[in-house]
Amino acid sequence: MHASHAQQFASSSLRRRYQEIRDNTLELTRPFSAEDQMLQSMPDASPAKWHLAHTTWFFETFILSSVPGYRPLDSRYKQLFNSYYKQLGSHPFRGSRGLMSRPSLEEVHAYRAWVDDAMLRYLEDDPEPTAALIELGLNALWSMPLRPERVSRPRPVSSAPPLEWTSFEGGVHQIGHDGEGFAFDNEGPRHEVLLRRFQLASRLVTNAEYVEFMQAGGYEKPELWLSDGWDTVCTQGWKSPLYWERSNINGDGPWSELTFSGMQEVDPSAPVCHVSFYEADAFARWSGARLPREEEWEIVAAQTPLESAKGSFQEDGLLHPQAARGTGLQQIFGDVWEWTSSPYVGYPGFEPAAGLVGEYNGKFMCNQFVLRGGSCATPANHIRATYRNFFPPHARWQFMGVRGAK
Repeated sequence: MHASHAQQFASSSLRRRYQEIRDNTLELTRPFSAEDQMLQSMPDASPAKWHLAHTTWFFETFILSSVPGYRPLDSRYKQLFNSYYKQLGSHPFRGSRGLMSRPSLEEVHAYRAWVDDAMLRYLEDDPEPTAALIELGLNALWSMPLRPERVSRPRPVSSAPPLEWTSFEGGVHQIGHDGEGFAFDNEGPRHEVLLRRFQLASRLVTNAEYVEFMQAGGYEKPELWLSDGWDTVCTQGWKSPLYWERSNINGDGPWSELTFSGMQEVDPSAPVCHVSFYEADAFARWSGARLPREEEWEIVAAQTPLESAKGSFQEDGLLHPQAARGTGLQQIFGDVWEWTSSPYVGYPGFEPAAGLVGEYNGKFMCNQFVLRGGSCATPANHIRATYRNFFPPHARWQFMGVRGAK
Protein backbone atom coordinates (compact mmCIF):
# COMPACT_ATOMS: atom_id res chain seq x y z
CA MET A 1 0.00 0.00 0.00
CA HIS A 2 1.34 3.46 -0.89
CA ALA A 3 2.44 5.44 2.18
CA SER A 4 -0.19 8.18 1.75
CA HIS A 5 -2.93 5.58 1.24
CA ALA A 6 -1.81 3.74 4.38
CA GLN A 7 -1.95 6.98 6.36
CA GLN A 8 -5.46 7.69 5.08
CA PHE A 9 -6.58 4.18 6.03
CA ALA A 10 -5.10 4.50 9.53
CA SER A 11 -6.72 7.91 9.94
CA SER A 12 -10.18 6.72 8.85
CA SER A 13 -9.91 3.61 11.03
CA LEU A 14 -9.01 5.64 14.12
CA ARG A 15 -11.73 8.18 13.35
CA ARG A 16 -14.33 5.42 13.06
CA ARG A 17 -13.15 3.81 16.29
CA TYR A 18 -13.28 7.16 18.09
CA GLN A 19 -16.85 7.79 16.90
CA GLU A 20 -18.07 4.30 17.85
CA ILE A 21 -16.66 4.43 21.37
CA ARG A 22 -17.90 7.95 22.07
CA ASP A 23 -21.38 7.01 20.83
CA ASN A 24 -21.35 3.84 22.93
CA THR A 25 -20.55 5.81 26.08
CA LEU A 26 -23.55 8.08 25.59
CA GLU A 27 -25.79 5.13 24.78
CA LEU A 28 -24.85 3.37 28.02
CA THR A 29 -25.82 6.41 30.10
CA ARG A 30 -28.92 7.43 28.17
CA PRO A 31 -31.48 5.64 30.39
CA PHE A 32 -30.34 7.49 33.52
CA SER A 33 -31.79 10.81 34.64
CA ALA A 34 -29.67 13.87 35.35
CA GLU A 35 -30.11 13.13 39.06
CA ASP A 36 -28.94 9.54 38.58
CA GLN A 37 -25.82 10.66 36.76
CA MET A 38 -24.82 13.08 39.51
CA LEU A 39 -24.73 10.46 42.27
CA GLN A 40 -21.39 9.15 43.56
CA SER A 41 -21.77 5.80 45.30
CA MET A 42 -18.24 5.81 46.76
CA PRO A 43 -15.06 7.91 46.52
CA ASP A 44 -13.42 5.33 44.22
CA ALA A 45 -16.17 5.52 41.57
CA SER A 46 -16.86 8.77 39.72
CA PRO A 47 -20.43 9.93 39.00
CA ALA A 48 -21.52 9.28 35.43
CA LYS A 49 -21.86 13.01 34.68
CA TRP A 50 -18.34 13.81 35.85
CA HIS A 51 -16.97 10.81 33.95
CA LEU A 52 -18.68 11.94 30.75
CA ALA A 53 -16.90 15.25 31.13
CA HIS A 54 -13.53 13.81 32.20
CA THR A 55 -13.32 11.46 29.22
CA THR A 56 -13.89 14.55 27.07
CA TRP A 57 -11.35 16.60 29.03
CA PHE A 58 -8.67 14.02 28.22
CA PHE A 59 -8.90 14.59 24.48
CA GLU A 60 -9.18 18.36 24.85
CA THR A 61 -6.18 18.53 27.19
CA PHE A 62 -3.83 16.07 25.53
CA ILE A 63 -4.75 16.54 21.85
CA LEU A 64 -6.77 19.63 21.01
CA SER A 65 -4.97 22.10 23.25
CA SER A 66 -2.02 22.05 20.84
CA VAL A 67 -4.12 22.25 17.65
CA PRO A 68 -3.83 25.73 16.06
CA GLY A 69 -7.12 27.61 16.19
CA TYR A 70 -8.83 25.36 18.75
CA ARG A 71 -10.82 27.32 21.34
CA PRO A 72 -12.04 25.64 24.56
CA LEU A 73 -15.77 25.77 25.20
CA ASP A 74 -15.17 26.78 28.83
CA SER A 75 -11.71 27.46 30.25
CA ARG A 76 -12.86 26.47 33.75
CA TYR A 77 -13.25 22.83 32.66
CA LYS A 78 -9.46 22.42 32.51
CA GLN A 79 -9.36 22.42 36.31
CA LEU A 80 -12.85 21.10 37.05
CA PHE A 81 -12.49 17.79 35.18
CA ASN A 82 -8.82 17.09 35.86
CA SER A 83 -8.58 13.77 37.69
CA TYR A 84 -5.13 13.71 39.27
CA TYR A 85 -2.56 15.30 36.93
CA LYS A 86 -0.51 17.44 39.32
CA GLN A 87 1.46 19.13 36.55
CA LEU A 88 -1.76 20.81 35.43
CA GLY A 89 -2.32 22.38 38.83
CA SER A 90 -5.19 21.83 41.25
CA HIS A 91 -8.08 19.45 40.76
CA PRO A 92 -11.26 18.63 42.71
CA PHE A 93 -11.11 16.18 45.60
CA ARG A 94 -11.97 12.77 44.21
CA GLY A 95 -14.67 12.02 46.78
CA SER A 96 -16.55 15.29 46.14
CA ARG A 97 -17.26 14.83 42.42
CA GLY A 98 -20.85 13.92 43.24
CA LEU A 99 -21.42 17.36 44.78
CA MET A 100 -21.03 19.19 41.47
CA SER A 101 -24.51 20.32 40.51
CA ARG A 102 -22.97 22.56 37.85
CA PRO A 103 -22.30 22.29 35.00
CA SER A 104 -25.58 20.58 34.25
CA LEU A 105 -25.84 17.28 32.38
CA GLU A 106 -27.07 19.24 29.36
CA GLU A 107 -23.95 21.41 29.52
CA VAL A 108 -21.73 18.34 29.84
CA HIS A 109 -23.36 16.85 26.74
CA ALA A 110 -22.73 20.14 24.93
CA TYR A 111 -19.08 19.96 26.03
CA ARG A 112 -18.76 16.44 24.62
CA ALA A 113 -20.32 17.52 21.32
CA TRP A 114 -17.95 20.50 21.09
CA VAL A 115 -14.85 18.39 21.66
CA ASP A 116 -16.06 15.47 19.52
CA ASP A 117 -16.70 17.80 16.60
CA ALA A 118 -13.18 19.19 16.90
CA MET A 119 -11.64 15.73 17.30
CA LEU A 120 -13.42 14.31 14.25
CA ARG A 121 -12.16 17.23 12.16
CA TYR A 122 -8.67 16.64 13.53
CA LEU A 123 -8.88 12.93 12.68
CA GLU A 124 -9.71 13.67 9.07
CA ASP A 125 -6.03 14.49 8.60
CA ASP A 126 -3.04 12.35 9.49
CA PRO A 127 -3.17 11.87 13.29
CA GLU A 128 0.00 9.77 13.41
CA PRO A 129 1.95 12.09 15.77
CA THR A 130 -0.75 11.75 18.44
CA ALA A 131 -2.20 8.32 17.55
CA ALA A 132 -0.71 6.66 20.65
CA LEU A 133 -2.28 9.27 22.94
CA ILE A 134 -5.65 8.90 21.23
CA GLU A 135 -5.46 5.11 21.62
CA LEU A 136 -4.63 5.59 25.30
CA GLY A 137 -7.74 7.68 25.76
CA LEU A 138 -9.96 5.23 23.91
CA ASN A 139 -8.65 2.24 25.85
CA ALA A 140 -8.65 3.83 29.28
CA LEU A 141 -11.77 5.91 29.48
CA TRP A 142 -14.74 4.40 27.75
CA SER A 143 -16.30 2.08 30.37
CA MET A 144 -19.39 3.58 31.94
CA PRO A 145 -22.26 2.61 34.29
CA LEU A 146 -24.30 -0.19 32.80
CA ARG A 147 -27.95 -0.46 31.83
CA PRO A 148 -29.88 -2.59 34.34
CA GLU A 149 -32.88 -3.06 32.07
CA ARG A 150 -30.71 -4.71 29.43
CA VAL A 151 -29.36 -7.37 31.74
CA SER A 152 -30.60 -10.94 31.44
CA ARG A 153 -31.25 -12.75 34.70
CA PRO A 154 -28.36 -15.10 35.52
CA ARG A 155 -29.44 -18.70 35.00
CA PRO A 156 -28.02 -20.95 37.73
CA VAL A 157 -26.77 -24.36 36.67
CA SER A 158 -26.92 -27.48 38.79
CA SER A 159 -23.21 -27.68 39.53
CA ALA A 160 -19.83 -26.36 38.49
CA PRO A 161 -17.33 -28.66 36.77
CA PRO A 162 -14.99 -30.49 39.18
CA LEU A 163 -11.94 -28.47 40.14
CA GLU A 164 -8.78 -29.78 38.47
CA TRP A 165 -5.15 -28.76 38.69
CA THR A 166 -3.05 -28.22 35.58
CA SER A 167 0.74 -28.34 35.86
CA PHE A 168 3.12 -25.96 34.09
CA GLU A 169 6.86 -26.22 33.70
CA GLY A 170 9.24 -23.92 35.50
CA GLY A 171 12.31 -22.33 33.99
CA VAL A 172 13.00 -19.04 32.26
CA HIS A 173 9.98 -17.43 30.58
CA GLN A 174 9.29 -14.18 28.77
CA ILE A 175 6.48 -11.94 29.98
CA GLY A 176 5.33 -8.43 29.15
CA HIS A 177 3.96 -6.81 26.00
CA ASP A 178 5.94 -7.40 22.82
CA GLY A 179 5.24 -3.97 21.33
CA GLU A 180 2.75 -5.14 18.68
CA GLY A 181 -0.47 -3.14 18.93
CA PHE A 182 -1.69 -1.01 21.80
CA ALA A 183 -0.65 -1.60 25.40
CA PHE A 184 -0.44 0.53 28.53
CA ASP A 185 3.07 1.50 29.58
CA ASN A 186 2.88 -0.72 32.69
CA GLU A 187 2.67 -3.85 30.49
CA GLY A 188 6.33 -3.56 29.50
CA PRO A 189 9.17 -3.81 28.96
CA ARG A 190 9.14 -7.47 27.97
CA HIS A 191 11.58 -9.34 30.18
CA GLU A 192 12.63 -12.74 31.52
CA VAL A 193 11.37 -14.33 34.73
CA LEU A 194 12.50 -17.50 36.47
CA LEU A 195 9.73 -19.74 37.81
CA ARG A 196 9.47 -23.06 39.56
CA ARG A 197 7.02 -25.68 38.32
CA PHE A 198 3.49 -24.68 39.40
CA GLN A 199 -0.15 -25.67 39.16
CA LEU A 200 -3.17 -23.54 38.33
CA ALA A 201 -6.81 -24.31 39.10
CA SER A 202 -8.93 -25.17 36.07
CA ARG A 203 -11.67 -22.70 37.03
CA LEU A 204 -12.52 -19.87 39.38
CA VAL A 205 -13.60 -20.37 43.00
CA THR A 206 -17.39 -20.71 43.17
CA ASN A 207 -19.91 -19.15 45.52
CA ALA A 208 -20.60 -22.59 47.02
CA GLU A 209 -16.92 -23.08 47.83
CA TYR A 210 -16.70 -19.63 49.34
CA VAL A 211 -19.79 -20.28 51.49
CA GLU A 212 -17.98 -23.35 52.87
CA PHE A 213 -15.14 -21.04 53.88
CA MET A 214 -17.64 -18.73 55.61
CA GLN A 215 -19.41 -21.60 57.38
CA ALA A 216 -16.05 -22.92 58.57
CA GLY A 217 -15.51 -19.63 60.40
CA GLY A 218 -13.22 -18.14 57.79
CA TYR A 219 -14.00 -14.58 58.87
CA GLU A 220 -13.38 -15.46 62.51
CA LYS A 221 -9.94 -17.09 62.35
CA PRO A 222 -7.05 -14.60 62.50
CA GLU A 223 -4.56 -17.31 61.57
CA LEU A 224 -5.96 -17.29 58.02
CA TRP A 225 -5.46 -13.57 57.46
CA LEU A 226 -2.61 -11.22 56.78
CA SER A 227 -2.23 -8.83 59.72
CA ASP A 228 -3.61 -5.80 57.89
CA GLY A 229 -6.38 -7.95 56.44
CA TRP A 230 -7.46 -9.13 59.87
CA ASP A 231 -7.50 -5.53 61.10
CA THR A 232 -9.69 -4.61 58.14
CA VAL A 233 -12.09 -7.52 58.78
CA CYS A 234 -12.48 -6.43 62.40
CA THR A 235 -12.78 -2.72 61.65
CA GLN A 236 -15.22 -3.12 58.75
CA GLY A 237 -17.17 -6.02 60.22
CA TRP A 238 -16.79 -8.16 57.09
CA LYS A 239 -18.63 -11.49 57.22
CA SER A 240 -19.30 -12.10 53.51
CA PRO A 241 -18.45 -10.70 50.06
CA LEU A 242 -19.59 -7.17 49.31
CA TYR A 243 -23.26 -6.85 48.24
CA TRP A 244 -24.29 -10.14 49.90
CA GLU A 245 -27.29 -10.22 52.26
CA ARG A 246 -29.31 -12.87 54.03
CA SER A 247 -32.74 -13.23 52.43
CA ASN A 248 -34.78 -13.19 55.63
CA ILE A 249 -35.06 -10.90 58.63
CA ASN A 250 -33.59 -13.49 61.03
CA GLY A 251 -30.33 -13.54 59.12
CA ASP A 252 -30.26 -17.31 58.61
CA GLY A 253 -31.87 -17.73 55.18
CA PRO A 254 -30.23 -18.24 51.78
CA TRP A 255 -27.70 -15.66 50.64
CA SER A 256 -28.73 -13.08 48.05
CA GLU A 257 -26.53 -10.58 46.24
CA LEU A 258 -27.14 -7.22 44.61
CA THR A 259 -26.70 -7.43 40.82
CA PHE A 260 -27.54 -5.15 37.90
CA SER A 261 -30.86 -7.05 37.82
CA GLY A 262 -31.54 -6.24 41.48
CA MET A 263 -31.30 -8.66 44.41
CA GLN A 264 -30.88 -12.25 43.28
CA GLU A 265 -30.32 -15.48 45.15
CA VAL A 266 -26.65 -16.43 45.02
CA ASP A 267 -25.92 -19.02 42.33
CA PRO A 268 -23.78 -21.69 44.05
CA SER A 269 -21.98 -22.64 40.84
CA ALA A 270 -21.09 -19.12 39.67
CA PRO A 271 -17.71 -17.57 40.52
CA VAL A 272 -17.58 -15.65 43.78
CA CYS A 273 -16.99 -11.94 43.16
CA HIS A 274 -16.63 -8.64 45.01
CA VAL A 275 -13.97 -10.00 47.34
CA SER A 276 -10.82 -8.16 48.36
CA PHE A 277 -7.22 -9.29 48.04
CA TYR A 278 -7.33 -10.01 51.78
CA GLU A 279 -10.36 -12.29 51.38
CA ALA A 280 -8.92 -14.00 48.30
CA ASP A 281 -5.65 -14.65 50.14
CA ALA A 282 -7.42 -15.97 53.26
CA PHE A 283 -9.63 -18.29 51.21
CA ALA A 284 -6.63 -19.63 49.29
CA ARG A 285 -4.77 -20.34 52.53
CA TRP A 286 -7.83 -22.04 54.06
CA SER A 287 -8.24 -24.24 50.96
CA GLY A 288 -4.62 -25.40 50.97
CA ALA A 289 -3.63 -23.34 47.95
CA ARG A 290 -2.28 -19.84 47.28
CA LEU A 291 -2.91 -16.98 44.88
CA PRO A 292 -0.97 -17.17 41.60
CA ARG A 293 1.88 -14.80 40.87
CA GLU A 294 1.07 -12.50 37.97
CA GLU A 295 3.86 -13.95 35.84
CA GLU A 296 2.44 -17.47 36.35
CA TRP A 297 -0.98 -16.25 35.28
CA GLU A 298 0.40 -14.47 32.20
CA ILE A 299 2.42 -17.47 31.04
CA VAL A 300 -0.72 -19.61 31.15
CA ALA A 301 -2.91 -16.94 29.54
CA ALA A 302 -0.40 -16.32 26.72
CA GLN A 303 -0.60 -19.95 25.62
CA THR A 304 -4.37 -20.17 26.04
CA PRO A 305 -6.44 -18.85 23.08
CA LEU A 306 -9.14 -16.38 24.12
CA GLU A 307 -11.92 -18.35 22.45
CA SER A 308 -11.08 -21.61 24.24
CA ALA A 309 -10.97 -20.24 27.78
CA LYS A 310 -13.14 -17.15 27.94
CA GLY A 311 -15.98 -16.41 30.29
CA SER A 312 -18.56 -13.68 29.84
CA PHE A 313 -17.70 -10.15 28.73
CA GLN A 314 -19.62 -6.88 28.47
CA GLU A 315 -20.78 -7.69 24.94
CA ASP A 316 -22.65 -10.76 26.24
CA GLY A 317 -25.05 -8.47 28.12
CA LEU A 318 -25.13 -10.70 31.22
CA LEU A 319 -23.13 -8.35 33.42
CA HIS A 320 -22.67 -10.94 36.12
CA PRO A 321 -20.18 -13.82 36.39
CA GLN A 322 -21.44 -17.09 34.96
CA ALA A 323 -20.70 -20.68 35.97
CA ALA A 324 -17.89 -22.54 34.22
CA ARG A 325 -18.81 -25.21 31.71
CA GLY A 326 -16.75 -27.95 30.14
CA THR A 327 -13.31 -29.25 31.01
CA GLY A 328 -9.76 -27.98 31.03
CA LEU A 329 -8.69 -24.42 31.75
CA GLN A 330 -11.72 -22.15 31.83
CA GLN A 331 -12.53 -18.50 32.51
CA ILE A 332 -8.92 -17.36 32.09
CA PHE A 333 -10.42 -14.28 30.45
CA GLY A 334 -13.70 -12.68 31.53
CA ASP A 335 -16.24 -13.24 34.34
CA VAL A 336 -14.10 -11.82 37.18
CA TRP A 337 -10.77 -10.06 37.62
CA GLU A 338 -8.41 -12.54 39.28
CA TRP A 339 -6.34 -11.41 42.24
CA THR A 340 -2.66 -12.32 42.11
CA SER A 341 -0.12 -12.27 44.93
CA SER A 342 2.04 -9.79 43.02
CA PRO A 343 2.47 -6.20 44.19
CA TYR A 344 1.90 -3.58 41.53
CA VAL A 345 5.40 -2.36 40.68
CA GLY A 346 7.21 -1.44 37.49
CA TYR A 347 8.85 -4.16 35.44
CA PRO A 348 12.67 -4.11 35.15
CA GLY A 349 13.57 -1.16 32.95
CA PHE A 350 10.14 0.52 33.27
CA GLU A 351 10.19 4.27 32.89
CA PRO A 352 7.05 6.46 32.94
CA ALA A 353 6.42 8.27 29.68
CA ALA A 354 7.67 11.83 29.41
CA GLY A 355 5.30 14.70 30.12
CA LEU A 356 1.81 14.70 31.55
CA VAL A 357 0.88 11.21 30.36
CA GLY A 358 3.68 9.84 32.55
CA GLU A 359 1.41 10.39 35.54
CA TYR A 360 -1.07 7.86 34.19
CA ASN A 361 0.28 4.61 35.70
CA GLY A 362 3.67 4.98 37.32
CA LYS A 363 2.54 7.19 40.18
CA PHE A 364 0.19 4.45 41.45
CA MET A 365 2.88 1.79 41.91
CA CYS A 366 2.53 1.70 45.68
CA ASN A 367 0.37 -0.33 48.10
CA GLN A 368 -1.61 -2.09 45.37
CA PHE A 369 -1.87 -5.63 43.99
CA VAL A 370 -2.23 -6.85 40.42
CA LEU A 371 -5.38 -8.44 39.00
CA ARG A 372 -5.56 -10.22 35.65
CA GLY A 373 -8.03 -11.44 33.06
CA GLY A 374 -10.92 -8.97 32.80
CA SER A 375 -14.51 -9.43 33.95
CA CYS A 376 -18.11 -9.66 32.78
CA ALA A 377 -18.10 -5.84 32.59
CA THR A 378 -14.94 -5.67 30.44
CA PRO A 379 -15.18 -5.32 26.63
CA ALA A 380 -13.59 -8.38 25.03
CA ASN A 381 -11.42 -6.26 22.73
CA HIS A 382 -10.01 -4.41 25.75
CA ILE A 383 -8.29 -7.40 27.36
CA ARG A 384 -5.08 -9.30 26.58
CA ALA A 385 -2.71 -11.66 28.37
CA THR A 386 -0.36 -8.83 29.39
CA TYR A 387 -3.03 -6.46 30.77
CA ARG A 388 -2.33 -5.46 34.39
CA ASN A 389 -5.18 -4.12 36.48
CA PHE A 390 -4.40 -2.95 40.02
CA PHE A 391 -6.27 -2.09 43.20
CA PRO A 392 -5.48 -1.62 46.89
CA PRO A 393 -5.88 -4.86 48.88
CA HIS A 394 -9.06 -3.77 50.68
CA ALA A 395 -10.99 -2.91 47.47
CA ARG A 396 -14.03 -5.09 46.71
CA TRP A 397 -16.42 -3.10 44.50
CA GLN A 398 -15.08 -4.32 41.17
CA PHE A 399 -15.89 -7.81 39.84
CA MET A 400 -12.94 -9.37 41.70
CA GLY A 401 -12.59 -13.11 42.24
CA VAL A 402 -10.22 -15.96 43.03
CA ARG A 403 -8.31 -18.67 41.16
CA GLY A 404 -6.08 -20.97 43.16
CA ALA A 405 -2.48 -21.92 42.48
CA LYS A 406 -0.04 -24.38 44.03
